[in-house]
Amino acid sequence: MIKGIESMKPQIETLAEKKLVGQRVQMSLVNNQTQALWQGFMSRRKEVTNTVGTDFYSMQIYDPSYFMNFSPTNSFEKWATVEVSDFNDIPEGMESIILPGGLYAVFLYKGLPAEAGKLFQYIFGVWIPASEYELDGRPHFEVLGEKYKNDSPDSEEEIWIPVRPKAVP
Repeated sequence: MIKGIESMKPQIETLAEKKLVGQRVQMSLVNNQTQALWQGFMSRRKEVTNTVGTDFYSMQIYDPSYFMNFSPTNSFEKWATVEVSDFNDIPEGMESIILPGGLYAVFLYKGLPAEAGKLFQYIFGVWIPASEYELDGRPHFEVLGEKYKNDSPDSEEEIWIPVRPKAVP
């Protein structure tokens, strides 16, 4: 169990639109291809010449019914990306995407990637239902910054969940 998960509170942030370039794959949690996607992207990341900052963005795009009928076999789109200033020079075999701006709940996760599932269970099963927010239909993503260390218990990343205020009945 992640220490203190029951009291974990996110920061609510308004994100400005971002231009991203990277690679994507269609996958499910059962057929997880995250490692292969990132290995392929990281071997070519220096081909992206107009990057903004040094962070990497691991993004997921879910079908609107993904969470309503959740199953680990449900398919979604996974991206390995960096932020860019423009789309003028996209390396062959890579794609561009605009990450729409909006309201996000931002959770700081410290630990092994293999143990992050517990945090996601808390976010979707406890925090969102008890909060004044509901999921919004925009991409979910993680910011892998300078404190991110792949497969280290000391690794830190930000988990960005798209939210909007709950409709008042």
